[in-house]
Amino acid sequence: MSLNLEFTDDIAVIKWDDGKANAVNLALISVMNRVLDIAEADAKAVVIAGRSGVFCGGFDLKVLQNGTEDEIEHLIDLGGELAARLFAYPKPVIMACTGHAIAQGAAFLLAGDVRVGAVGEFKIGLNETQIGMTLRHFGPTLAKAPLAPVYYTRASIIGELFDPDTAVHVGYLDETQSPNNTLKVAIDRARSLAKLPTHAFAANKALMRNAAIEALIRKEPLL
Repeated sequence: MSLNLEFTDDIAVIKWDDGKANAVNLALISVMNRVLDIAEADAKAVVIAGRSGVFCGGFDLKVLQNGTEDEIEHLIDLGGELAARLFAYPKPVIMACTGHAIAQGAAFLLAGDVRVGAVGEFKIGLNETQIGMTLRHFGPTLAKAPLAPVYYTRASIIGELFDPDTAVHVGYLDETQSPNNTLKVAIDRARSLAKLPTHAFAANKALMRNAAIEALIRKEPLL
């Protein structure tokens, strides 16, 4: 399987590497949910890291291109639920964006609390318009708070992809680091957040994101 869970003190580090594009398929979603269950019980913060050069390339193209309509809808629905779970997760979620983060990969980034990105010739963004797809309810809901208003049309409607440094200004990332330092810095950020009172963090996260979380549960976009 492409996911590996390690504990660094009280930090759960989930390393995602399928050797290819880190595609989102049903098997990945199932294992990720099981790993998140373990982390929620045993960790004070979670780091999710991609493979070198790729954080996540989006949904599995084999399903999108060859699956039945029901299979495609089921995959996208469960992918949206996973992104919603990360967004509402009661522990801090830190994304180590190790490379490209496209479509669903960008949605996962937006669901995190802190996003550390590797510098390089990588592309980040919700490119659904560019590939002839319509954003689902969770795309605009997750994008509403992090994305800078001046970039919102380019990022969500036009579907432009951005390099990591520009992605900081757009709102997909909070900071960039060298590729060799990205995971280390993400873990350092997790250690800092793990020191916060767990109950207060969870309560205030739920409070501040309540409208968006409710919209995600209803599967309606929060505009």
